[in-house]
Formats: sequence, structure tokens, C-alpha cells
Amino acid sequence: MNLGTIITRSARYWPNHIAVADSQTRVTYAQLERRSNRLASALGTLGVGVGEHVAILAANRVELVEAEVALYKAAMVKVPINARLSVDEVVRVLEDSCSVALITDASFAQALAARRRELPLLRQLIALEGEGGDLGYAALLERGSEAPLGLDPADDALAVLHYTSGSSGVLKAAMLSFGNRKALVRKSIASPTRRSAPGDVMAHVGPITHASGMQIMPLLAVGACNLLLDRYDDRLLLETIQRERVTRLFLVPAMINRLVNYPGVERFDLSSLKLVMYGAAPMAPALVKMAIELFGPILAQGYGAGETCSLVTVLTEQDHLVEDGDYRRLASCGRCYFETDLRVVNEAFEDVAPGEVGEIVVKGPDVMQGYWRAPALTAEVMRDGYYLTGDLATVDAQGYVFIVDRKKEMIISGGFNVYPSEVEQVIYGFPEVFEVAVVGVPDSQWGEAVRAVVVLKPEAQLEAAELIERCGRALAGFKKPRGVDFVSELPKNPNGKVVRRLVRDTYWQHSERRI
Repeated sequence: MNLGTIITRSARYWPNHIAVADSQTRVTYAQLERRSNRLASALGTLGVGVGEHVAILAANRVELVEAEVALYKAAMVKVPINARLSVDEVVRVLEDSCSVALITDASFAQALAARRRELPLLRQLIALEGEGGDLGYAALLERGSEAPLGLDPADDALAVLHYTSGSSGVLKAAMLSFGNRKALVRKSIASPTRRSAPGDVMAHVGPITHASGMQIMPLLAVGACNLLLDRYDDRLLLETIQRERVTRLFLVPAMINRLVNYPGVERFDLSSLKLVMYGAAPMAPALVKMAIELFGPILAQGYGAGETCSLVTVLTEQDHLVEDGDYRRLASCGRCYFETDLRVVNEAFEDVAPGEVGEIVVKGPDVMQGYWRAPALTAEVMRDGYYLTGDLATVDAQGYVFIVDRKKEMIISGGFNVYPSEVEQVIYGFPEVFEVAVVGVPDSQWGEAVRAVVVLKPEAQLEAAELIERCGRALAGFKKPRGVDFVSELPKNPNGKVVRRLVRDTYWQHSERRI
């Protein structure tokens, strides 16, 4: 059984059920089977071979799902790129990933067409609509056949390059195999939360090139519908839930915070919802309680990473039911489940005692093969088959995991990873700046907000708004600082290095949660 076979079977079982939909298009399982077969074979007519890398880049739309399924069927490697990246960042991903083809929307197609000389390996630029590419998506489908290719890639064959920024600001991509992605389907179906089924409708409000997209294949495996929203908007989501009778959501805390505080939210009919999953960012227990009041006792939390093919722990709906006013468990990210082994270990790689702080390490068929073209970085995060997450936590006698801090100083803002050094490198390029530390600070909407703490050179002048605007030219919007503090000096260790942790701690000392 390969990933493509799953779709073929679903098309046989539920041919007329909607498999994927966006604001413009609805595609049944039978149509998805035919269109993905066409795309898989059509890519071959362009000279794209088994094992070659094909990037996809656009805001949420049905073609992204068609492309994902087609690439599995063609035994090619999917390179999903976040559409919120700048063109410079996209070029770096395309270059690093060795992508030979790109399927993208008109705006990126036009921008990248002008920079083809920087991408000698990119042989095909396929535009989803309009001009700017070598070939249009609709015309490409016409080249293909509806007959399945019948390929069966090995479990250890590379299937996906999942990109994120490294701690030094250098791009890194988790190598996810076909076996890893099949493990994702298995663990999603085996989740201790309410299982998906035919008739379920999941609204994807985050980019499906990100965490939300990890649920595409598990939902397609059981005959459910993937409903794609091209942006997050409070009213749009509430109206969509009501109109489409949405049954499942995956939200980051920033979205939940906006929904529970949306004026007149009680006027919307949210009774169709059966499960609201949240994760990817900090969420205070007080906000969890407000969300339960809005949605009902249907909340579940997950913890995981791109390197682990999404969730490895779950705090179930039942776990959220508070008894005797004890809300402490709401600060937990849940317990490990199914095939994954999660440990909390000390520096000697020994399991810590309940209540002691250690690092979360994860092992299982869902853990990545390593980082693409980065053996040294892979060696830093893999030990005895375990992935070292860099997250520090305690675990109680019942196995509930409580994250207390991050060993790595990554910021999670609105569900997106931001690495301080990447932002600092940009700010250090400004002639007025002497020193800078970028940290995540508590934020009621985003969980954490990016903040730059800056020391200017003598006699230099720079306004916060100007600094933020300059950052926006070089970085994706979610990476630029949302606030700036100008100080006379930054704390340093004996070697003269800025101690970012001490800067960060001043903002978190009165916070309900440390992460």
C-alpha cells in the first residue's frame, strides 16, 4: 500500500463525496483520482523523473492538494513552500532543495520568471493561472493520462522536504520518507481524540504547506472533506463553520483568542463542531477555559514538529474536563500515543524522575530521516534513533508532559517558527545598530510576539517604525519585530556574548506560562 493507493481506494469507496474544496472549486474523490493521475503522468512528459524534486507555492487552494497526491503517485519529492515567504526566501528554498519544477500562482510565477538565471536547476515553471510560467496548470493536465502509474516507492524513499529556518538563520529541511508519511496517516487515524469519518468537514485556516497540511492525507484516507480557506479572518471562519457545517478545526492559540473575543460570536451557529484541535504555540489555561465555554467540551491539544510528522502527544477532550477546580493539567501538552516513543531525559540521556526537568526526545516510524544536505546538523539532533526536540519539560507519574522552556531559543508567533538569529542578522545590517537581541515576548493574541531590543551606535538615530519597516523588506511578515525597545546596553556573559535568555526573562517574569 502506497500513499497514492489510499486515494484510489477512497475514490472507489466515496466517489461522489467532496474530497477538497476552496472558495471557488469543489473536487470529489473521483475527480481527485482522475486529476491527480493526469498531473502525475503529465509531469513525466515534461521530463520530471522519479525521485526528482517538485516545489509547490501558493495560498490554500485545491490544486495544492491535487499536486500533493500526484507527487506521491509519481514517486517524486514534494517541496512545499510557505506562500508568506518573500521572493528572496523562495529563491533560496528552490536553490537549496534542487527543485526541478515549481507549481505556483501567477504573482510568484511572474516574480520568479525574472530570476530564472539564479535557478539553473529549475527546468519547469508551471503557473496555476495567468501568465509568467513556462506552461499553465490546466494545459499541463491535458497532457496527462487518467490511468494510474502503478508506482510503489520504498518506505525509505524520500517523499517530502519540509522546510524551516535553522537556529543560525540557515535554511534546513526535514527529510520525510514515504514510510514517515504513512506513519502519519496511521497515527492520525489512531489518535485518542475523535476520529474523522466520511461526512466530516475540516476547515484548514492555516497554510497547508505548514502544520495544517499534515492532516490532508489522513482525512482523504477516511473519506472526509478538506475545506481550504486562503486566509484567516474571524468573520470568514465563523460564517464558514455555520454555512458548511464544519465538524473539525485545527487552530493556533492566536486564532482562538480572536474568536472568543469576537464581538457577537454568540450569534453564530457553531453546533456542527465536534473537535477543535489547538497547538503550535503557547496557550494559557485561562484562554483554554474561555474556548471551552465557546465551543463546548470538544477541545484537544497536540504537540509535535515537522521533524516528527506532526503530533506526538495529545491532551484529549476528556483530559480537558476539569475536576474540583484543578486547572493544572490544562498546562500540559498531553501524553504520547500509538507508535511513537517519547522520553524526557537528562544530559546523560537517562529518563528523569517525575517533576524533574529534561529534554523531550522522540523515536518512531514518524521521525524524519535527517536534514537535507546537512549531516552535521542531523548529528546534532539525532541520538540512538531519537530526535532531540530542544524542548525542556517535566513529565508526571501518569505520563502527562509539561513543557517549561525551550532549549533552543526559537520563537513561536501565531503558530509560525521565528529564529532570533535570522532576524538579528537583518537588523545588524542597519548602519545605526550597535547590538541587538531578538526575543519572544508574551502576547495575548499571538502567544509570543517578536521583539527587538536594540543598542544604537553613539549619535545614531532610528525610530522603531523605521526599523520594523526595513525588516519587512527582507523578511516574511511574521518574522519582523512587532515591537522595538531601545536600551543603553545588553547583558553579556564573561566571553562578551549577549545573553539572549536574560533579555527574554525580563518580559516573562510575570507571565502565567513560561512558553
